Amino acid sequence: MIPVMEFRQFSEQQPAFRVLKPWWDVFTDYLSVIMLMIGVFGCTLQVMQDKIICLPQRTASPSDNASEVEVKSLLHLQSNISAVPKEMTGLKTDLDLQQYSFINQMCYEKALHWYAKYFPYLVLIHTVVLMVCSNFWFKFPGSSSKIEHFISMLGKCFDSPWTTRALSEVSGENPEEKDSKKTSAFKSNITVCPGEGSVEKTQSLRSIPEKIVVEKPSASVLDKKEGEQAKALFEKVKKFRLHVEEGDILYLMYVRQTVVKVFKFLLIIAYNSSLVNKVRNRVHCEVEIQDMTGYKEFECNHTMAHLFSKLSYCYLCLVAVYGLTSLYTSYWLFYRSLKEYSFEYVRQETGINDIPDVKNDFAFMLHMIDQYDPLYSKRFAVFLSEVSENKLKQLNLNHEWTAEKLRLRLQTNANNRLELQLFMLPGLPDTVFELTELQSLKLEMINNVTVPASISQLEDLQELSLYQCSLKLHTTATSFLKENLKVLRVKFDDNRELPNWLYGLRNLEELALTGSLSPDASKNIVLESLREMKCLKTLSLKSNLTKIPQSIVDVSSHLQRLYLHNDGTKLVMLNNLKKIPNLLELELVRCDLERIPHAVFSLTNLQELDLKENNIRSIEEIISFQHLRKLTCLKLWYNSIMYIPEHIKKLGSLERLYFSYNKIEILPSHLFLCNKLRYLDLSNNDIRFIPPEIGVLQSLQYFSVTCNKIENLPDELFFCKKLKTLKLGKNSLSIISPKISYLALLTYLELKCNHFEFLPQELGYCRALKRSGLIVEDALFETLPSDIRDQMKAE
Repeated sequence: MIPVMEFRQFSEQQPAFRVLKPWWDVFTDYLSVIMLMIGVFGCTLQVMQDKIICLPQRTASPSDNASEVEVKSLLHLQSNISAVPKEMTGLKTDLDLQQYSFINQMCYEKALHWYAKYFPYLVLIHTVVLMVCSNFWFKFPGSSSKIEHFISMLGKCFDSPWTTRALSEVSGENPEEKDSKKTSAFKSNITVCPGEGSVEKTQSLRSIPEKIVVEKPSASVLDKKEGEQAKALFEKVKKFRLHVEEGDILYLMYVRQTVVKVFKFLLIIAYNSSLVNKVRNRVHCEVEIQDMTGYKEFECNHTMAHLFSKLSYCYLCLVAVYGLTSLYTSYWLFYRSLKEYSFEYVRQETGINDIPDVKNDFAFMLHMIDQYDPLYSKRFAVFLSEVSENKLKQLNLNHEWTAEKLRLRLQTNANNRLELQLFMLPGLPDTVFELTELQSLKLEMINNVTVPASISQLEDLQELSLYQCSLKLHTTATSFLKENLKVLRVKFDDNRELPNWLYGLRNLEELALTGSLSPDASKNIVLESLREMKCLKTLSLKSNLTKIPQSIVDVSSHLQRLYLHNDGTKLVMLNNLKKIPNLLELELVRCDLERIPHAVFSLTNLQELDLKENNIRSIEEIISFQHLRKLTCLKLWYNSIMYIPEHIKKLGSLERLYFSYNKIEILPSHLFLCNKLRYLDLSNNDIRFIPPEIGVLQSLQYFSVTCNKIENLPDELFFCKKLKTLKLGKNSLSIISPKISYLALLTYLELKCNHFEFLPQELGYCRALKRSGLIVEDALFETLPSDIRDQMKAE
C-alpha cells in the first residue's frame, strides 16, 4: 500500500508560504487530499483482491462421464469465492483451477471496459496533476526566488525591535513609553513587520480591528546594532520593491496554473460523466479459447464494480466542487485589477500621505495577502512609508547624538556666537533643541530636515546657516524664527530649494544666498519680494545675476551692505544701485565688469567698495570717487589694471587701498598724496620702483609689494614709523637700508626670495619683531649677531 504522505512533495514545502495561499487554494488542497485518498484506496483494492470471476456459459449439456477430479476442482474454486455452499449443488464443468485463472485474466483484458479497469489510476494521476498545478508557482525558479525573498523579508521585519518602535511612532505614541504593541497573528508560520502595513480599500478591511498584544516593557533606546539592522531592512524593502515591480511573472504563473486547473476540470467531468456507467457488475465475455477450455462464452462478475461505481460518483462530485472553485479563482483573476494596488484607504485612515501605490508582482502578492489576512498588507503599507522610515532614523539619530555629545561640538564663530555645526547627518537630532545656550546653528548637506516646534526652546538662537539642506518648518517653528532670527545663510543648487518661509523673517538683519537665482541668464531672477524684511541691513547674493534684482529695492531704505558675487556672468544692468542711497559697503565680485560702474558714484554714503576679480583695465573714472567723501576702502584687486591715474590723489578719505594681482608697472607719486592710507597692498604686479614720496604716508601700517620686480627701496619708506607689516618677498632686492631701525612698531617683515647676502644688525632696534614674524631664509637669519638672534627668539 502507498502511504498518502509520499505525495506531500507535490504540495508546498515551507509552511511560511501559506500567507500567499487564499482560501480557495486551501480549500482545493483539502479536496485534492480527499481525491488522492480515493485514488490510493482504489489502487490498493486493485492490487490486493481478485479483479474479476468468470464461469463458462453452456451451449450444450456437459458430458456425463465427467471425472471426479474435475468435480473436486470446481468445488474447491467455488469454496474460495464463498459464493456457493460447501456441498456442490450446481452444474459441473470439466475445467481445472489453472483454466479458470486463465479465463479470468483473458476476460479481464478483453471484455472489461478500460474505464472500469483503470479508474483508480486515473484518479491518482489527475489528482497529482492538480496538486502540482496548485503549487507550481512556489516551485518555479523565477517565481519561487521572489516569494522566498519576500517571506524572509517579512520575518526579519517582524523580529526587529525597531518594528515596534516604528508602529508606535506612526500611531503617534510616545517613543519613550515602555509598553509596545505587536501583531498577534501569523506567528506560527511567519512574522511580519508591524510597521509594514498596506491595505486595499475594501469593506472587509474596514471592519477588521487591528490585533495587538501588550508585551513586557522594552528599553526606550536601542543599541547601534539593532539600529543598523533596521536601516538595512528599510533599504531591503526599497530594493525589493524596485526589483519585483519590474515584472509580472508571479501573476502570469498563477494565471497559467489556474487555467490548467480549469481545463483539467472540464476534461475530467467530460469523460468521467460519459464513462461512469461502464462500471458494471456482470460482464459478458466472449473469447476464442475454445480449443484450450472447451468454452467460448463466459459470464463474469467484476468484484469491485459496486465500490468503484460509488467512488466514481463521489470523485465526480469532488471534481465538480474543485472546478467551480477554480472558475471562481479565474473570475477573481480576470475581472479585478490585480497588477495595481492602491493604499488610498490606508493613507486616509493613518494620515500618512506618502505611502506609494505599487504594481505588477508586488501588487499581486499584496492582493493575495489580503485574502489570507488584510492586516498584513495594512501594516506593510506603514513600513513602505518614508515618514515611518524617517521616524526610525530620527530615533536612531537621537540615540547616537546625545545632548552631551553635541555640547562638546559647540564653538564660538566669527560673529562671537556659540555655534553648533552638523555635517552630512541623516537628519537633525531632536537633542539639538535641548541646547538652550545655542546661538548659531549651521547645517551642511543634511536632507529632508524637519524643524519641530521644540526649536522655540532655543531662546538665544539668532543665526541659522543651511548649506545644501532641504528644510521644512513646523508652524510654530516658523513663527519663532520670524521673531528671533537675525542672520540666515542659505546655499542651494536649485532655486526650487530656496525656502519660501525666508521672505517672512521680519526681524532678519543679515541674509546670504548662494546658488543659481537665474536659470536662464536672459530671463527673470527667481527672487521674491523682500518687503517684509524691515530690519535687513546686510544682503549677500552669490549667484549668476545679469542685473540687480528689483526685490533689493524693496529694502533700499535700510539696506547698508550689499555683496554680489557672480560666477563670471556679466552684470549688465546696475541702475537699481542708485535706488539704494544708504549703502555703506558694496561688493561686485566676478561680475565681468570692464569699467567702474557709474551707478556707484551716486552712493554718497558708501564707505567700502570691492570690485575683485573683474575684467577692469582702466580706472580713469576714479576721479568721480571724489564725491564719495566717506569712502575709506577701495579694493580693485584681481583685475587687469595697467596704470594708476593721477586722479587718485582726489581720494583724500581713503584709508585702505588694494591693487594686488594687477598689471601695474609704474607707481605714480600722486598715489601717496592719499595721506590717510593705513593699508596699501601692491603685491603681485610688475612694479620696479617705489617713489620716495611714500614717506608722506605717516599713517601707513601695512605695506605689501610682494611678487614684484623691485631692486631698491627708498630710505623714505622707513620714515613711515607706524608700519607694523612690511612685505618685500619675491623681489630683486640685494640690500636693505640700516634705517629700518626707525620701524620700532614692526611686527611682521617678509624678506624671503630676494638676493640678500646678509641682514642689517639694525634689525635689533625693531623690538616688536620676533623670529616668528621675520620671514627669511634660515641661512640669512644666521648672519645676524647672536644677541639679536637670541632677542628675536625670546618670546
